[in-house]
Amino acid sequence: MSRRTSTIESHDLPHPIVARMWERMSRACDAKGAAQHRTELVDGLHGRVIEVGAGNGANFAHYPTTVREVLALEPEPDLRASAERAAVEAPVPVTVVGGTADALPGDDAAFDAAVVSLVLCTVTDVERALHELKRVLRAGGELRFYEHVLAHRPGFARMQRAFDLVYPRINGWGCRAARDTPAEIEAAGFEIQRIRRFPFRASILDFPLSPHVLGVARRPGLDEGWSDG
Repeated sequence: MSRRTSTIESHDLPHPIVARMWERMSRACDAKGAAQHRTELVDGLHGRVIEVGAGNGANFAHYPTTVREVLALEPEPDLRASAERAAVEAPVPVTVVGGTADALPGDDAAFDAAVVSLVLCTVTDVERALHELKRVLRAGGELRFYEHVLAHRPGFARMQRAFDLVYPRINGWGCRAARDTPAEIEAAGFEIQRIRRFPFRASILDFPLSPHVLGVARRPGLDEGWSDG
């Protein structure tokens, strides 16, 4: 099975300092248990997959060989270069391109599954991003999500909202602690099939971001079966 990488220099959002920070953070998180979360995230996928906000390609090594190809979008050039290097070692063919969540490449119903991993917290227009994800998924296609989210506990949620008065302005990539991603996914018309909520942090500094979810949502409609060609 051949592996390929390419770069489209469009929608570039260069943040070299943020890129270096993310490289360190992702390695620390993976060492603390996020690597297992990534495996759970993509377990059982097949056919054509689009991954939005691929970062440094940390998910690529975890894709099962039942996946025929992955189109991975990353707008930050330094992170995209890291993702391209990770794609070479991936067990499935991965194509890395520039792009943002609000304008996904691909025709309607072009993919069997979509993957978002610690990215919807940073997207400015989540409604538009989820609309685009729904557009490129076939009927019955899956949206796999792994995100830190708004806490269920009211006191913790209030703390996160207060934290967000400052945090998105100083972290460099617009990350928000108080985003209710599962509710946003349902509001976009996806049907959540399963969801697991759990606390996770790599350090004490991540405490406001500790509520996490791993889940599977489905685009409604007749399941057309996954694409094998």
